[in-house]
Amino acid sequence: MFNQKIPSYLYNKKNIISLILSTAFFALIFINIYQPFDSRNWYPNISNFTYFISSGLIILTGVLVVVISRIIMYYWGKKREISIGNYALWILLEIFFMSLFFTVYTLNVNPNKAYDYLTVFKTASVNTALILLLPYTIIHLYLIYKENNLQLQAMQQSGTVPMTEPAVSAQKIFSFYDEKNELRLSVNRNNLLYIESADNYVIIWYLNKGSLTRFMLRNSMKAIEEQLADTNVLRCHRSYMVNFEQINVIRRQNEGIYIEFGMKDVPDIPISKKYSDKVIQCFTNYL
Repeated sequence: MFNQKIPSYLYNKKNIISLILSTAFFALIFINIYQPFDSRNWYPNISNFTYFISSGLIILTGVLVVVISRIIMYYWGKKREISIGNYALWILLEIFFMSLFFTVYTLNVNPNKAYDYLTVFKTASVNTALILLLPYTIIHLYLIYKENNLQLQAMQQSGTVPMTEPAVSAQKIFSFYDEKNELRLSVNRNNLLYIESADNYVIIWYLNKGSLTRFMLRNSMKAIEEQLADTNVLRCHRSYMVNFEQINVIRRQNEGIYIEFGMKDVPDIPISKKYSDKVIQCFTNYL
């Protein structure tokens, strides 16, 4: 379970921004109602309104830990897979560093007051866990609900039916979504040829009235691979996915292994060693 990949929408830019803003808002309300971190003693002789402003600024400064963490996660997720175990550890580190920030601040704002460092850190850890985990849980549940709705809409639009074993797609149309989960292209399954990676984009190659046509979509190859899981469109190379329904020949030569479509203007697609056994096995089973 812990080795399973987290859904890509968890480090989607738009969703990261929503999580940060929700966490900041919750933290601001939380500190003014609950007054954790011994925060009322930070500035003991001020009005409630001044306390609200002052404590709010401090809390939002602490939330910078989350901002920095999620920026790192956004770029890390573009290059590497993030497992559930890694994500859980990531959140624990956010709690640790944010707790450390509030501990240091509490100890320094009133240097003359006797504090037990370990007790302050334990209290800060509990309060930080509440500040982060409550909005995180709400946001994650909302994202799961939203993703399930998007998948349901995609199934309704493309006419998908439940999968049977062996897993072969019965959908008539492949729907492609960008990094914001907005539908950008739908292609008949018999017309899709292959998908090519191009930096922050993927290029979808398909037949339109018999002619080879391309469509650039802003998304990662990893996200597209997840969208097309349990279909006949499989990864064969770091930069390519192919529709097995369109493959005529797999050719092995000195330079490597290639997929032939047998169509004019359609290039041969390389198969890397990492995917060769799986691709050849799938091709054999499909035939």
